[in-house]
Amino acid sequence: MTIGSAEFDSSARMLLRGGAEVRLTPKAYQLLELLVERRPDAVSKEEIQERLWPKTFVSEGNLTVLMTELRKALNDDGTPQLVRTVRGFGYALAVEADAGHAPRAGPSSFWIAFDEHACPLVQGENVLGRDAEAHVRVDRLNVSRRHAVIRVDGGRATLEDLESKNGTLRNGVRLTAPTVLQPGDEIGLGSFSVRFCAGMASTKTECR
Repeated sequence: MTIGSAEFDSSARMLLRGGAEVRLTPKAYQLLELLVERRPDAVSKEEIQERLWPKTFVSEGNLTVLMTELRKALNDDGTPQLVRTVRGFGYALAVEADAGHAPRAGPSSFWIAFDEHACPLVQGENVLGRDAEAHVRVDRLNVSRRHAVIRVDGGRATLEDLESKNGTLRNGVRLTAPTVLQPGDEIGLGSFSVRFCAGMASTKTECR
């Protein structure tokens, strides 16, 4: 996706400008990844701290330093800013950032089955939800707009809830952290279930 003059490639885990990599510290990259994942919603400072420094107390100054690094990397000196400060709460990636998908690294051997659909997954991030931009669109009332994400890295797939209203489950157990998926696992998006599959399917359709 495009963020100002930069390109964020989640599959390659890189921030690019003019085809050249913009170097970020690991924590600054995690911060950018979280803001992209939650766009256009604002992310609280508490959630950012829990994601970047779990079970560790750090001063708010650490986050301020990271935000300065991130804004410099994004060349964020415009008005309005690309990364918006939500006073007294946290930060949000501004809607001016292009919400298009970053180039994908290619197909995977995994897919999601529900109803009459067999939806192929790709390497990198695969968002499940009601959003029209979701890679696997599940248009059900109790499914959040961006409900969950399956991250595929080679032959490994990890499921993570995206702060959905009704929660994400794996085989009936509600997720509290990213979880590795196995073929045949049932994924609950609220009360609606889909199945995680591997290998060949007779028919696969883009679920968008």
